[in-house]
Amino acid sequence: MKKAWLIMIAGLVATGCSSSSQPECIYNCTPTYPNNGNNNHGGGINTGNMTNEQAIKALMAYLATQAKKQWGDDEFLQAGKHRYVKYFDGYRTRAHIDFDSGKIYVSTVAQYAPEATLKKAIEETLLMPADPSQVDLFSDKSIPLNGKPFLLGQVKDHDNQDIQWPWRAGRFADYLIENKLRTKPLKRGTAYYVEIDMVSDHLEQREYQYADLIKHASRQYGISEDLIYAVVKTESSFNPFAVSHAGAYGLMQVIPKTAGADVFKLVKNKPGIPTKDYLFDPANNIDTGTAYLHILQNRYLRDVRNPTTKHYSMISAYNSGTGGMLSTFDSDRQRAMDKLNQLQPNQAYWALTNKHPKLEARRYLEKVLNFQKEFQSL
Repeated sequence: MKKAWLIMIAGLVATGCSSSSQPECIYNCTPTYPNNGNNNHGGGINTGNMTNEQAIKALMAYLATQAKKQWGDDEFLQAGKHRYVKYFDGYRTRAHIDFDSGKIYVSTVAQYAPEATLKKAIEETLLMPADPSQVDLFSDKSIPLNGKPFLLGQVKDHDNQDIQWPWRAGRFADYLIENKLRTKPLKRGTAYYVEIDMVSDHLEQREYQYADLIKHASRQYGISEDLIYAVVKTESSFNPFAVSHAGAYGLMQVIPKTAGADVFKLVKNKPGIPTKDYLFDPANNIDTGTAYLHILQNRYLRDVRNPTTKHYSMISAYNSGTGGMLSTFDSDRQRAMDKLNQLQPNQAYWALTNKHPKLEARRYLEKVLNFQKEFQSL
């Protein structure tokens, strides 16, 4: 596939982020949650009676509390849409993959045998399975090393070889610790870390992993492949472990109680809403996200007459909901639809990228369309 341009961001401190520079971090200390034996996630927190959004916030808050005990507020880092963060070893050790900058940081604040601790974390990170259900982001549990590694092809060792087997991961870990180990003084001790560069086409390597799933969803729901690719790139940078505080999961950042519920009801004829584990499965996630685009195009926005205007509206509504998109034009939905149909496509685009009530939604439409043009040229 064509080499996609990478979104380069300012360098992060390898072992963490400051609360002032990372908006996705949780800044305030929160109480720990007891283990009552039910629905155990994130070290024993019970989410059984919570809504999805409450559950994800509770899990993130619990993880934040545990990790901050080891790292402190300033060095705390949490998973997000374009960022994988996994803690190990009593939250003293963590792996951080920045999918936008193509960097992997493996760090530990363990003061006893830090090199051995770091080596184990490097190996688990390099060999973690492509199946997100095997990785518990909300606890410090170890990762079972089985199946095809998620990072296979995205990282090369010091001999420029792919890392697929434990012996090669261990050998590379030894090399990194011997030649690339760095330290950073913290308020609570010393952080030991290594930085690993991903290959230049790491984004395309992840795209390849989901090509068949995207092709199948495109044919099933009548949504163009380039649009699906563009939405996935915008939402997660092809990070299947993506999470958000809004309770969105996976590659297309599907929220169970909104898009997920609509797809279950209107497309799948299923009761209830999809679970977190269901949406962390890449096949289910791409299927659900694409089915929701189909609902937007053929049901909620069926009255938008101009095909180009409908395309813009559908993309905007994927981010902010149909009501949020229509509120750009009028608080009354019918009047909003009438006004939208009176506009030329370029006028509708201008309104959605300049007058939408949410700043994120204004930028979202522009990003998706730019990425879609890239994928159309493949």
